[in-house]
Order: sequence, then C-alpha cells, then structure tokens
Amino acid sequence: MNKKIMLLGSGELGKEFVIAVKRLGQYVVAVDSYNHAPAMQVADEREVINMLDGAELDRIVAKHQPDIIVPEVEAIRTEQFYNYETQGIQVVPSAKAANFTMNRKQIRDLAAKELGLRTANYLYATTLEEFKQAIDQIGLPCVVKPIMSSSGKGQSVVRTADDIEKAWESAMTQGRGKVQEVIIEEFIRFNSEITLLAVTQQNGPTLFCSAIGHRQERGDYMESWQPALISEADLQSAQDMAAKITKALKGAGIWGVEFFLTDAGVYFSELSPRPHDTGMVTLAGTQNFSEFELHARAVLGLPIPEITLERNGASYVVLAASENAGQPVYDGLKEAAAFSETDFKIFGKPYTKQYRRMAVALAYADKTTSTDVVRERAKQVASKITVNGEQSPSV
Repeated sequence: MNKKIMLLGSGELGKEFVIAVKRLGQYVVAVDSYNHAPAMQVADEREVINMLDGAELDRIVAKHQPDIIVPEVEAIRTEQFYNYETQGIQVVPSAKAANFTMNRKQIRDLAAKELGLRTANYLYATTLEEFKQAIDQIGLPCVVKPIMSSSGKGQSVVRTADDIEKAWESAMTQGRGKVQEVIIEEFIRFNSEITLLAVTQQNGPTLFCSAIGHRQERGDYMESWQPALISEADLQSAQDMAAKITKALKGAGIWGVEFFLTDAGVYFSELSPRPHDTGMVTLAGTQNFSEFELHARAVLGLPIPEITLERNGASYVVLAASENAGQPVYDGLKEAAAFSETDFKIFGKPYTKQYRRMAVALAYADKTTSTDVVRERAKQVASKITVNGEQSPSV
C-alpha cells in the first residue's frame, strides 16, 4: 500500500506527520511558501510555491499526481480541492472540511445554525459602521476575529470603546484572502479551555483522545497538558458535539476541536481538520499513538482499534524573542536534557521572527502524578533553551 502524499504546509506539525507516514512506507512531497521548512527536511521531494495561487497548486498537483493531499495549514486556495476530489485524489479529511474550516463564517454557521451546537453569540460585519452596531448588540467585552485567519492573527478583545477602531483595523489588515469581513463574538467567561482530538476513520468508529488542557497568549498556544480536568458530563457533551461536526464535514483523519468549559456547560469554539498544536503533548508518550501517528493511520485507512492514555504529560513552547534571517543558534540544550522524564524537539525552522514557535519542551510522569507538577517541569526545560542567545518570551 504505497501512496504518494502531497503535504500542503510543512511546519513542525507536518514534520511529525511526515515522520509517521514514512515509518509506514509512504512517499511524501512537502510543499510550503519557503524553502527548508521543517517537513521538507524529512520528505522525499519538496516544492516552494504560493499556496494561495490556484494555478500554482494545479501545476504541482499535475506534476506529482499524488494519491493523497494533506493540508497542514489554512493558507491554501482550498476551493481547488473540490476539483482534485473529482480527479480521484483523496483530500484529507475532505474538500468540504478544508473549505469550511478555512472560513469562520461557514464553520460557525454550520455549528450553531445547522447542527445546534452551543456557541458564543456572534454577528458579522463588513464595514466599520456594521462593526460598531454589532458590538452594541453583542456587548462589551467581545472578541473580534477576521473571517479567515489562523494562529490568532488579527484577533483581539474589545474591552472599551477606545479599542473598537484598533480592533477593526487589526482584523481587516491581518486576515487572510480577499474576504473583508469580521466576526464579533460574545466574550465567554470560561473556567478553562480544552482541545478534544477526534479521529474519524474510513472504516471504523470515531475515537477520542483524552481531553487536552491548554493556555494561550496572543491567540496562540503556549502550553498544553493531558489529561485535562473535566467532568464526565462535560466530556460527554464535548464528544457529542465533536462527533456531530466531524460527521457533517466528512472524511478520515484527526481533528482538533476546541471547547470552553463554563459554569453553564460546554461551548464549541474552534475546529481544525488536522493535527493540533496543543496535541504536541502526545509526543511525550501520553498515548499509545501520538496525534501524528493517529492521523497517518486514519489517512491511510489503517484500523485504529483503540486510543489509550498511557501516562500524564505536558508541553511548553520555546519562542523566538526577535527576528533574525540567519540560521538560528540554540544553546542550553545540555541543561535542558538534564531533567528526568522530559524531552524536547527542535523544529528546524531556517529563520526566526518575534514569537515564532521554534521548539517544544515535553515532560511526562505516571498517571498518579499531578499534571501541575508535569507542567512545571516542561516549563523548566523550556526556560533552559535559548534561541540566538535570547530566552523564550513564553517563560
């Protein structure tokens, strides 16, 4: 069962996925907008293109004739995927999933209006006047996001009237694609956030990983831990919602479904139809299969009989403090490696920019050990690693 897989987006998540499918004997073409991206370093071939250029996408698909296309990022001309499916190419998890999750309007309307999932109240705006009217209706504080973006780009919290025009400008200039529209969401006062990794199979039931807790800054993840503290009732509610939305979007693969846990219950927040950054905690051996191994098996149609929690774990990111076009230099690795029951992964990115994720620290312990203890150990490991002589802003 040798397949040619085209990976669109070749960051650190893609790198781990390539390692997983290479161990299963597959051939990989890694694609990104810059050369020497992490996944390119372990793939069979590479292409450097603007993935938002539909003609360029068509060109490399025709050139390589992949059996499977696996998107790793959202900055892709995903409309092309429908055509690739008609050509008999497997799009992961599906062309519909890739297109809907690229656009917050589509995914939020599907979740709230069609499937009846509990979400924050929300409105859309295409002009500053509509934006101000929507904020009046939603109330302050509220969360503003571009319809199309990722990793927190263009996202902000409007707390006072003074924040309104700045939030509008940020959302308009940092969104992706040609869609000039924003979503205004009710600010949910949550107790915690979780990521629920759901695995849909080609011929098998949908499976769920143990819930992952996470903390974000600037709309991007800083640390995650598994298992998260969640009641059985809330877990069942989250699993039910994840099953509904993944079934509606169709296809096989791993999905990162984010939820808010509140006193009033569980709220659906976001959805990614691919390995999730918070799921890097599974590289600490918390499960019988990491999220990347699960994605690989689901994509290839290999059965996944079960997902088991083997031990508790935590991850903590190492960020670049500033921009540097040269090859990054890492120090403190001996000190970081000296901690017991820990590990770290250097992603191999060829240059830095402020707050760019460059590595991840991992820690683990048996299931009787508090995740707070494991989280602190992961943070300590991250604090030892410097990039270009600068400590990570995350620690």
